[in-house]
Amino acid sequence: MKGFAMLGIGKIGWIEKDKPACGPLDAIVRPLAVAPCTSDVHTVWEGALGERKDMILGHEACGVVEEVGSLVRDFKPGDRVIVSAITPDWGDLNSQRGFAMHSTGMLAGWKFSNFKDGVFGEYFHVNEADANLALLPEGMDPGVGTMVCDMMPTGFHAAELADVQFGDDVAVIGIGPVGLMAVAGCALRGAANIYCVGTRAKCREVATAYGATGFLSYKDGDLAEQILDLTHGKGVDRVCIAGGTVDTFDEAIRMVKPGGIVSSVNYLGSGDYVKIPRIEWGCGMGHKQIRCGLMPGGRLRSEKLAALVTAGRVDPGLMLTHKYHGFDHMEEALMMMRSKAADLIKPVVYID
Repeated sequence: MKGFAMLGIGKIGWIEKDKPACGPLDAIVRPLAVAPCTSDVHTVWEGALGERKDMILGHEACGVVEEVGSLVRDFKPGDRVIVSAITPDWGDLNSQRGFAMHSTGMLAGWKFSNFKDGVFGEYFHVNEADANLALLPEGMDPGVGTMVCDMMPTGFHAAELADVQFGDDVAVIGIGPVGLMAVAGCALRGAANIYCVGTRAKCREVATAYGATGFLSYKDGDLAEQILDLTHGKGVDRVCIAGGTVDTFDEAIRMVKPGGIVSSVNYLGSGDYVKIPRIEWGCGMGHKQIRCGLMPGGRLRSEKLAALVTAGRVDPGLMLTHKYHGFDHMEEALMMMRSKAADLIKPVVYID
């Protein structure tokens, strides 16, 4: 089979590989729609995970089951499925501790385009199919379904980690697709004011549709000072970080109230240390919490988020600004995520 791969740091291209083998608990899936992610950009061009040679990229896909293992009970060939970007080993002790995304090791639930070939191939392998696949709801566009794989669960996890409560004021730093889903998640959890950091007009338009109440820009000066001005010096109850760098935590700590929470689901692709301002952190005693995490994976998560979409609670399809048809557009779509055109939120490639 062919696949679109990371050939080495800074290098991408098509390669030929053997079709993956199916274990007794596993499934082989043929993609219907795939979406490149900024994480793919960090992996290839920043070398954030270290060197990877001839590794097929991608971790966001909806597809058709081609083959299942002898012990798979709930899925069969021909089923249209959502494939979670995070596919844990559910029997691992870390999974039993409640941290399935770290099963067998830190971040090791993230297998696609990290420890094994990803979904940008003619076929791809899914471990523990009964626990890591979900049926694509009847009538759901598979391109919209790809947003349930990663963008929606990651953005919603930011709202969960921040423990957003009814009436909270929240700042969301970064309104790419993950940040936009964080806005939607905060709104669903009852946030009052949601202040968003981002300048692109299309992102602001969609953020408003998801519940944003105000916008800030790095171009207008220090973000923390802007938030403090907006809140009459009080700061916000919660901060969700979905973009930025290791330096972003400095501003987040300075804008959150004592007793507040800073959550981060941002993939820090470079830098050695996160910077936290000592005084504004209450000299370590300000009850300002920092919670960071990789999105939860698995079937139940996907089914619940897909139910929110089908019930009309949120429409992740608003983020699909660029639609391509055919594997030949894979490189073009990925390069769009790298260059981030002004009118881009998320590209999707349909495998017709």
